[in-house]
Amino acid sequence: MRIRRAFFVLPLVALASAPALAGASRAERGEAELAKVLEGRVAGQPVDCIDDFAQRDMMTIDGVGFVFGHGDTLYLNRPPAANLVHDADLPVFELRGGSHMCRLDRVEMRDRMSLIGGPVTFLGEFVPYHRPQRGDPR
Repeated sequence: MRIRRAFFVLPLVALASAPALAGASRAERGEAELAKVLEGRVAGQPVDCIDDFAQRDMMTIDGVGFVFGHGDTLYLNRPPAANLVHDADLPVFELRGGSHMCRLDRVEMRDRMSLIGGPVTFLGEFVPYHRPQRGDPR
């Protein structure tokens, strides 16, 4: 009897301790993920372009946009059509600026398995996020 109860109680405990975001919208879950990624960082002045090599450390955040890493700096890009950004898809960037990734560069979201093209959006401004230096009042 005890074993049956344990198997019944454990799933209930797991459900009760599930995060509050379980019922949240895709955009709300994306914003929560972004907050974790940017925790402890402060935003700088937006820029129109970043070096293409910053794409090496890139993450797609569902319903929000893209975060590009470069050293200690993270660049957040929120495309105007962020609702088309799905972390399950593969973003394919078409760069107009040669070795730079710039605002208004085209992004096609493709299915990861078949690579069939999907929705297209364009990049927005890149907002740099830095960790505050010691003694920085921010």
